[in-house]
Amino acid sequence: MIGRVLRWILLGGALLFLAIQVVPYGRRHTNPPVRVEPRWDSAGTRAMAVRACFDCHSNETVWPWYSHVAPVSWLNQRDVDKGRRKLNFSEWDQPQKEAHESAKTVRKGEMPPWFYNAIHPDARFTPAEAQALIQGLEATLGTRGSKRAGKGHKN
Repeated sequence: MIGRVLRWILLGGALLFLAIQVVPYGRRHTNPPVRVEPRWDSAGTRAMAVRACFDCHSNETVWPWYSHVAPVSWLNQRDVDKGRRKLNFSEWDQPQKEAHESAKTVRKGEMPPWFYNAIHPDARFTPAEAQALIQGLEATLGTRGSKRAGKGHKN
């Protein structure tokens, strides 16, 4: 009896998993053209930002295989859409109202988020690397009250 119920539960779960694959949300994996990037203070700052920030905060998102499988695809699409709206390093010709917050969110450990670091080990920084990224973001993007924050800067 228990084996039979378990079999029905597994079959139902498999059918549900297959059914959610047809939901179209989470499949719009676009990378619009890169228009303008900030004028980075150094190539090192840009390289660290690429490692830890660009997947959600640029038009150069790398869409791994699991980003095509629901329900993970839904979460991935939501994070990229939200990240690009808040800060997009590829559209620096547009106002970036939260640019000045970048260093602060890294300093507080809010960015990159823990779940991103869990599946992207290259985004994990040593304390020295994190400090270098914070200093580079401050030099590149400014801080609250800085005239530089969020302005269109060309390379």
